[in-house]
Amino acid sequence: RTQLRPIKRRRVFTTRWRRVLKVSASFVFVLFVGYGIVAFVLQTPVLSIDRLIVHGNVHLSTEEALSLVDGLRGENIFLADLKQWRNALLASPWVKDVTLRTVIPSTIEITISERTPMALGRIDGHLFLIDDEARLIAEYGAEYAHFDLPVIDGLLHQTSNGPEAIDDQRSQLTMRVMNDLETQPRIVSRISQIDLSNPSNVVVILDDDEALIHLGVYQFADRLQSYLQMFTALREKVPHIDYVDLRFGDRVYVRPVGLEGDSVGQQ
Repeated sequence: RTQLRPIKRRRVFTTRWRRVLKVSASFVFVLFVGYGIVAFVLQTPVLSIDRLIVHGNVHLSTEEALSLVDGLRGENIFLADLKQWRNALLASPWVKDVTLRTVIPSTIEITISERTPMALGRIDGHLFLIDDEARLIAEYGAEYAHFDLPVIDGLLHQTSNGPEAIDDQRSQLTMRVMNDLETQPRIVSRISQIDLSNPSNVVVILDDDEALIHLGVYQFADRLQSYLQMFTALREKVPHIDYVDLRFGDRVYVRPVGLEGDSVGQQ
């Protein structure tokens, strides 16, 4: 019996090593095959991006969009950093949002959501297309002559530690004004200028009307609608109006042109 015990131990030891060797061989084989597959995927030309399709763009030309992601061509479709190229597209002032989608084997679909010009911002004597957040899109020129938009003054504000800029307060105010006025398209079409110089009092000028219309900081569309409804009656009493103040509910203050001092007429 004492002679049989070592033999049993050797058999158990040998069996375990055989299992280890089999598992190791299987692992090496799987690793080798996997490496071969990965190498094939990374090196095969079939998976190199060679087609970029752009959707959703209207004012930003397809050529301009493609120029922003030109380096994407030739990259492996599985290794391309789409977040990086998305940020490159977002750098365009026309692009509000964008998504990139891979289409195997070698195509990237780019879907662009553009900013919508809502007004013309007057900055340092130049006009710029701006969206409802007062973001500059492009300098106004002949190619944008088809846009019939109101002009916004007073966008720039002197910052404490730098040059004039469009601050958050005026950006938010621009958004509130434009979004509210968009509820009344016929009123928007009649607006010539909007002055945001005083963030506590938005002032508007209508087409074919010299009067400055003080609207305050809310109910912009409703107050302009009430002004248009009383327009004829006001002109019968005051043919030439300097400004109309609509900030006080049912009380409307009118100042005739040429009136001395700060007094106003009350209607």
